[in-house]
Formats: sequence, structure tokens, C-alpha cells
Amino acid sequence: MNNRPSQEPRRRARRRALQALYQWQMTGQDAGQIFQQFHAAQDMSQVDEDHFERLLFGVSSDQPDLDEKLAAFVDRPIEQLDQMEKLIIRLGAWELLNCPDAPVKVVLDESIDLAHRFGADQGHAFVNGVLDKAARQWRADEMS
Repeated sequence: MNNRPSQEPRRRARRRALQALYQWQMTGQDAGQIFQQFHAAQDMSQVDEDHFERLLFGVSSDQPDLDEKLAAFVDRPIEQLDQMEKLIIRLGAWELLNCPDAPVKVVLDESIDLAHRFGADQGHAFVNGVLDKAARQWRADEMS
């Protein structure tokens, strides 16, 4: 049985959340304003809107805590990371920590895909390394 159709709305939610978080990171705009803008300007009909909302508000409100938790898995200060890779890592980390219904493999695969699409040339390898280390600690039972 193919699970792709049921995964596609979440995949789209992650993409939209990444775009919204990029706007949040670059403009300093309130996440609530960005949420409203996305609903007014974007076709959200094929997006898991609940997941989009959870990701946008979760990452934006938990960002300092996420950065602190991620510091153990990154070889330099989070602030020095490429803007897009930083967001993808935060997004994946938030999902690993707060969405037990999202399998680790899916979160890692989706994060790598986002890094391929939106990150720097070899950014996907860096994103994979950081989130894989985090998943091994945060979701050790699922990784074994």
C-alpha cells in the first residue's frame, strides 16, 4: 500500500512552514501576522493546515530552546549557520521533539529534501548529520 497521498499534505505543510519561517526570520514579523498573510495569499487547500500552524508557531516560539538543544549537535554557533539550513534544522528538530506521530525517518527524509531544494550545495549533508545525531539522542527507542 502506498502512503504517499496521505503524506503529501504534511510535506506541503513543511514546505509552507519553512517559507513562513524564512519570512519570520528575515523580517522579524510576528508569526501570527505571517500566518494570516499565508492564509490570505496562498492556496492552502492541499496543505495539512494544522501541521503548518503547529510548525510555524512552535518553531518561532521555541527558537531559543531549540537552539540550546541543537548546540550539542552543531560544530559552531547556530547563528553562524546558513539561514536556510538553520531554519530546516530548527524545523526538523521541533518536529522530532514535539510530533511523536511523525516517524524519525520521515522527518529526516523531509528535512533532507528541503535542504536539497532550498539550501546550499552540500547543505543537505549537514542537515542530515545534525538531525541524525539529535534523533539518536531524542528518539533513541525509534532509532534502534
